[in-house]
Amino acid sequence: MPIATVNPANGETLKTFDALGAAEIERRLAAADTTFREYRTTGFGERARLLNRAADLLDEDQQDIARTMTTEMGKPVRAARAEAAKCAKAMRWYAAAAEGLLADEHPSAGDVGDAGASRAYVHYRPLGPVLAVMPWNFPLWQVVRFAAPALMAGNVGLLKHASNVPQTALYLEDLFRRAGFPAGCFQTLLVGSGAVESILRDPRVVAATLTGSEPAGRAVAAIAGDEVKHTVLELGGSDPFLVLPSADVRQAARTAVTARVQNNGQSCIAAKRFIVHTDVYDEFAEEFTAGMRALKVGDPQQESTDIGPLASEQGRTDIEELVDDAVRQGATVLCGGSRPTGLGARLDRGWFYAPTVLSAITPAMRIHREETFGPVATLYRAADLGEAVAMANDTPFGLSSNVWTRDADESRQCVRDLQAGGVFFNGMTASHPALPFGGVKRSGYGRELAGHGIREFCNATTVWYGPETDGSRSA
Repeated sequence: MPIATVNPANGETLKTFDALGAAEIERRLAAADTTFREYRTTGFGERARLLNRAADLLDEDQQDIARTMTTEMGKPVRAARAEAAKCAKAMRWYAAAAEGLLADEHPSAGDVGDAGASRAYVHYRPLGPVLAVMPWNFPLWQVVRFAAPALMAGNVGLLKHASNVPQTALYLEDLFRRAGFPAGCFQTLLVGSGAVESILRDPRVVAATLTGSEPAGRAVAAIAGDEVKHTVLELGGSDPFLVLPSADVRQAARTAVTARVQNNGQSCIAAKRFIVHTDVYDEFAEEFTAGMRALKVGDPQQESTDIGPLASEQGRTDIEELVDDAVRQGATVLCGGSRPTGLGARLDRGWFYAPTVLSAITPAMRIHREETFGPVATLYRAADLGEAVAMANDTPFGLSSNVWTRDADESRQCVRDLQAGGVFFNGMTASHPALPFGGVKRSGYGRELAGHGIREFCNATTVWYGPETDGSRSA
């Protein structure tokens, strides 16, 4: 895949980039290694000063970088601005919280005594240069939610971004440079996927984090496993959205529309399978379908647009194939199900797909077991909570889940039984810097964000002082 900005709203190639050669990759790896040796000794106060400055610059750049993201991958410009604002918020959160999250942990005196020590504690130290292999769908947020905690912990970052968002990738490197981070602290590597293995195998790269497809995750995990290097993987999702009889059905339906089509439906944590109790199924289906049908599809640079194009022509083809397969096997199209028309000569060349709702889904259909990365929703009818939970868990993925109920017993059962990294009640799944984020099953392993995320790339070091150690009380 070429490294290029291709506008998905009209298919026009705007700018292409040459991949880095071996000599330049080596120079950047050497810079990361050298910089880490010095940067790791800086204090939390200095790191926080730099990260807060990056947040200020991002706020100043918000309009311009939003339009760049929209041009490169098609998200509505309103959503792109919100993404930039969220990144600045996360930077400030980690700047304020990191020192506390990585504070030394002291066991009780009794436990230390049993270990034969006069004093013992856990101290968190940075690991070194970390390779981040990141996707195009949230081209700022996916990177910042790694970079902010990693930099605050004293690590340095090497970004291999998706090949269709090169300008956003270069912006991120420039942002941290302008904020005053030392050269080599955060570098963008404009390389193709074929270069990832040699970079990850380089002994100066100590760990990796990947957000992306299951095949990409398997490949990176296999290489890292062979090299005995730590990884965090956030892969696909086919998140369920359960609606039970005690719910506010109209509000659930309105939220369901946003939950399904956020980022043009190209989000791992977007709700995709809507599992509705039979007592409220008809009401929900009517409200939800009407909301999906009312969405405005069009130029993502326009403020009034709800749904822009899919990020690539292949992405639209993948969605079309899933929908066509379901329809051939008996699924009912409640709305959409095709490319939109009447967008104008320029936009008709873009990779748009109409917001779509399908019902009468069966396990034989591909769409039942594969992730739908686009504005397509599937509706299921459940006889009771037990059947709804069973349907929700009938997927190889386990990223997050949404449940609409006002019944406390139902809530407790869902927390106990849903196989997912998160359970969101009476709302939609969202990531927040203060809450850990990640999945189970084939959605990956490890956690981003919160204290869990910042400690993923730290060496939890046991420090032990014997009873005769001089200065053990003041060290």
